[in-house]
Amino acid sequence: MNPVKDLKISLFILFVLVTLGTAGYMIIEGWGFLDALYMTVITLATVGFNEVHRLSDAGRVFTIVMIVVGVSVLGYTVGKLAQIMFEGQFQRFLGRKKVEKSIEELRDHYIVCGYGRIGALICREFSAKPVPFVVVESNPAVLEKLEEDSVLFLRGNATEDETLLKAGIKRAKGLVSVVTSDTENVYITLTARGLNPDLYILARSGEPGSDIKLKRAGATKVVSPYQIGGTRMAQAILRPNVVDFIEIATGREHLDLQMEEIFIPGHSPFIGQNLKDAGLRRDTGVIIVGIKKADGKMVFNPGGTSNLHAKDTLIVLGQPSEITKLENLMGGNSPAAGTNKGLNA
Repeated sequence: MNPVKDLKISLFILFVLVTLGTAGYMIIEGWGFLDALYMTVITLATVGFNEVHRLSDAGRVFTIVMIVVGVSVLGYTVGKLAQIMFEGQFQRFLGRKKVEKSIEELRDHYIVCGYGRIGALICREFSAKPVPFVVVESNPAVLEKLEEDSVLFLRGNATEDETLLKAGIKRAKGLVSVVTSDTENVYITLTARGLNPDLYILARSGEPGSDIKLKRAGATKVVSPYQIGGTRMAQAILRPNVVDFIEIATGREHLDLQMEEIFIPGHSPFIGQNLKDAGLRRDTGVIIVGIKKADGKMVFNPGGTSNLHAKDTLIVLGQPSEITKLENLMGGNSPAAGTNKGLNA
């Protein structure tokens, strides 16, 4: 068992003993509260002080029982405390408390369920943005790797309501379920959708046909790493220059050119204007590749007469400074900076 948990239990038992001992002396001997409490403490501690008052036969028997039980509980408590201090678990306990507090302070974050090869890559991309996130993992070996990588994580089963609630699913913007089992991904999706109906859920699909089940369970988007990998490799052969361009535009290691999403908030000054009148290309230098409308329709290579509406998302290509300038023009920080970047494309 967990030594910290054992210590908590033994301290609780010790508190119960003090309470029962105090009540016992008050009832058996008719003493006042302070005298009874004092007698209980010196009895459990076996310090050898004189009795507060002369004990009756019943009081002596009660004292003998208190000494036997108290010595056992105290010995067990001290042993657990020594174990915790020796193994460094006290520091770990304080560290986990700090981590739990950090998780409680998260807002508009992502929950990543599973820290395998794909989960680790996703977390690396999130850290590069940076985007706030927390990992939910139950494998002890993987938990050690999470500590080594200094990743904010929560130990637990992501299929359980309590675990996702601790991860802040009510405050989260999205959840990424990338455990190796399709069955677990379905359960995680069902649990997450039940706890937060408006949550953006991205789920991993491994076996053919599991994507349909994941969407039925409530996944917003389903991705098959094997299908994407196979398609990408085929395109690298058939259209190598196109693939190179996409890698440059979407890779975090290329700082000279980026493809991003810019969400148009309801208070944006450009609502109702068309692209020509708005002059976004002229003022910022970005290239608007497409517009994803609020109803989900995608408009590729929009013309100058294309109108901008609230909750539309601009797919743009340009330098990071240009993209940042456009974000500021659109009204500052937008949901695209956390909710939809890299997920709705």
